[in-house]
Amino acid sequence: MNDDGPMIIISDVLEYLFCPRFIYFMYCLDIPQHQELKYKVLRGREIHAEKRTTNPHYLRKKLGVTRREHDVFLASRDLHVKGIVDEVLFLDDGTAAPFEYKFAEFKQRVFNTYRYQLVLHALMIQESFGVPVNKGFISFVRSNDHVEEVLFSNKDFEQGRQIVQKILDIIETGFYPKRTCTASHCADCCYRNICV
Repeated sequence: MNDDGPMIIISDVLEYLFCPRFIYFMYCLDIPQHQELKYKVLRGREIHAEKRTTNPHYLRKKLGVTRREHDVFLASRDLHVKGIVDEVLFLDDGTAAPFEYKFAEFKQRVFNTYRYQLVLHALMIQESFGVPVNKGFISFVRSNDHVEEVLFSNKDFEQGRQIVQKILDIIETGFYPKRTCTASHCADCCYRNICV
């Protein structure tokens, strides 16, 4: 929390997009997820550590990268969001871009959880570095490090802000939201025994 209201972290947005009730259980009822026990979370952390130390000075010339920064902490008081982006890429056209590694396979599409993580990183990069951000990138580790470019529109930025506001509304009012309409999300949910 800060004087201007709650601050959320980027992973809260991913949780909300997976199922809005995550926010209610975590913030309103203060029930932790214990994600540190999940294999994918642990493996993802290992991947991030490996990527930090492997070719630390490598620039992705095919993407137009002239400089990059690793594990950049970003925060926006205006947006009420903070988080760490895996890499901030500075491109030869004067723009910047967030770059994220995902311990996932590329399924011929970019899921909203990934898109809006990048969108919010983009908004914070613009605010922190004072450069435009028009796109971001995801490296899908389990698909041979396939890199997918994600272009942003003004609508994406507006939608990102709206998602954050919906999360803040749940936290500030204690509103109990509807659960996800994707039943498969419930199968591995840490809150499935208390979610009614």
